[in-house]
Amino acid sequence: MAENTAATAATATPGSPSRPDLAAMVVPLGRALMAAEQPVLDAHGLTMWAYTVLLHLDEKPIRTQIALAEAIRADKTRIIPVLDDLEARALLRRQPDPQDRRARLLSLTAEGRRLRDTVQSAIQEGEERLLDELPAADREGFLRGLRALYERNRP
Repeated sequence: MAENTAATAATATPGSPSRPDLAAMVVPLGRALMAAEQPVLDAHGLTMWAYTVLLHLDEKPIRTQIALAEAIRADKTRIIPVLDDLEARALLRRQPDPQDRRARLLSLTAEGRRLRDTVQSAIQEGEERLLDELPAADREGFLRGLRALYERNRP
C-alpha cells in the first residue's frame, strides 16, 4: 500500500492532490450500491425510505415518529406516508405515547422484522460479491475504516 501511495505521489503534478476527493470516490459508489439494492427492494414492495425505517426501528424497538425522522435525517412530514404504508401492510404498529397522546410510538411487528431481515440479507449478499473484489487485508481495513467514519458521523 505504501508503494502505491508513493507511486501516486510521484506521478502527481506539483500542487495537485494525490487522490480524488472523498466525495468524488464515495458518491458514485453509493449510487452504485443503491442501484444494486433497488431490485431487491422492488421485489419486496419497499421503497428506500421504507427500508430505512425498518432498519432504524431495530435499533430501539419503540420510538416516536419525530425521533425516527431525526435518526434517518428525513423531514417528519415526509415519513408519514411511509409509516402509513408500513402500518397498512402490518409491518409496524403505531400507538399513542401514554406520556404524550400527540406523539406516536413505533414498533416493528414480527412480519416487519422478518421482511427487514430478509431484505437486508439479500442486499448484503450483493455487497459481499462487491467486497470479494478486494484482497482480504484491504477488505478488512476498508470495512473497519468505513465503520469508524460511520460511527463518528451518525446523528
